[in-house]
Amino acid sequence: VQLQASGGGLVQAGGSLRLSCAASGRTISNYVMGWFRQRPGNEREFVAAISRRGGNSGYADSVKGRFTISRNIAENTVYLQMNSLQDVDTAVYYCAADRRNSVTSYVTEAASYEYWGQGTQVTVSS
Repeated sequence: VQLQASGGGLVQAGGSLRLSCAASGRTISNYVMGWFRQRPGNEREFVAAISRRGGNSGYADSVKGRFTISRNIAENTVYLQMNSLQDVDTAVYYCAADRRNSVTSYVTEAASYEYWGQGTQVTVSS
């Protein structure tokens, strides 16, 4: 599967952005889909993930209640709606896919994901 992330940009603190991750080659229902981010000087960190069936999702504590992961099977796209953005959310955001048998679980470890998009920059100005 190939992943293409988009939707990043410059936004003021308190604002919103929606990131998109368009998949091609295979349907996203075959994968756990995740979003990660990497801030300057930091390692890549988990943001959100959604199970293959779409019924289960998980979030990093730092974004819980502000970010929402969703997907559209018909469009073969995963989204990350980001609200109440803070300057600490400034990072390059990556989408990723993990091929696993379970349809109800999701994973938070970057090392588990086999496929990655190219990243999209999100900059929050305070």
